[in-house]
Amino acid sequence: MSIEIKNIKKRFGDFTAIDGISLHVPAGELVALLGPSGSGKTSLLRIIAGLELPDEGTVLFEGEDATLRRARDRGVGFVFQHYALFRHLTVFENVAFGLRVRKAGRPSESEIAKRVNGLLDLVQLAPLARRYPSQLSGGQRQRVALARALAVEPKVLLLDEPFGSLDATVRLELRRFLRRLHDEIRVTSVFVTHDQEEALEVADRIVVINRGRVEQVGSPEEVFDHPATPFVMSFLGHTNIFHGRIEGGKARLGSLTVDAPELSDASAVSGFVRPHELEISRTNGKPGGVWTTLVHANPAGALVKLDLSDSEGRPLQAVVSRDFFRLLEVRAGEALYVRPRSVRIFAATSSEEPLSFLGEAI
Repeated sequence: MSIEIKNIKKRFGDFTAIDGISLHVPAGELVALLGPSGSGKTSLLRIIAGLELPDEGTVLFEGEDATLRRARDRGVGFVFQHYALFRHLTVFENVAFGLRVRKAGRPSESEIAKRVNGLLDLVQLAPLARRYPSQLSGGQRQRVALARALAVEPKVLLLDEPFGSLDATVRLELRRFLRRLHDEIRVTSVFVTHDQEEALEVADRIVVINRGRVEQVGSPEEVFDHPATPFVMSFLGHTNIFHGRIEGGKARLGSLTVDAPELSDASAVSGFVRPHELEISRTNGKPGGVWTTLVHANPAGALVKLDLSDSEGRPLQAVVSRDFFRLLEVRAGEALYVRPRSVRIFAATSSEEPLSFLGEAI
């Protein structure tokens, strides 16, 4: 089932949670609503579910207006962050609950048993069917919550920070599980997260939301490699930021100079470079770089994070492989030449909308 949202607005007192969001989710797609706390993503999810009514705008399911339709009549499965399982019911009965309380079209006991057992197989919990929630791990409880949401055969699956209360290892396991599960059942799914890595790994498309507005919609590759705004650039992973102005078709960013023919002279600009886009050497190589001092090296698995400081004391961060770091043979306090492979330039236009493009350092 496709979902279409048209110019949704929602206020809570003087606070505007959603400020005119429009969005289309094709049938069978897994979409992440990504943004910081308070950006409006959970409010939008609850409006899709029918748990909140918008002040303005329309929600359509498969082209039909569902704005005023009650939550129980929308065919939506909802998974909460804190499971919301019934502690006095077994795993089997938790999953069966939505089927047993149906007033119309209630399946027979044999049909309920068949569907619940099938779902427990799907979420790999069949051996734990007779256990109670208190006897399960956090990851197992969340899989029970997923199975319960799927038991009523929803046309849309909505998940609100489904892995937010779990530790890092379990989150990694469950987000991979969610991706595999979606590939198998192909139900239209929307999940809320503030975890950039989670959205990039799991979603077909990412909707980046900030202050109640959509900053960008695109595939994980599109939003990461071609950010539309400074917010998207800085929110999706670490960035190094260089501030400056345009002179003669070039962005003068302190010691860096970047071609910027599309921007007018005297424009205030910022250049963004991700840590892995910095070339590191012990000698002055290609032009367009800056000399820095190594402050600290932090090994992180296969990568080493380098905390650097330029001649004006501004911090920079670079990432290199462990093998390359060994070849550098550099210690804290020693000099390193840093050159960006590319710089993303952002400047404010007269309409206050950001103009961005990728420039090569020269």
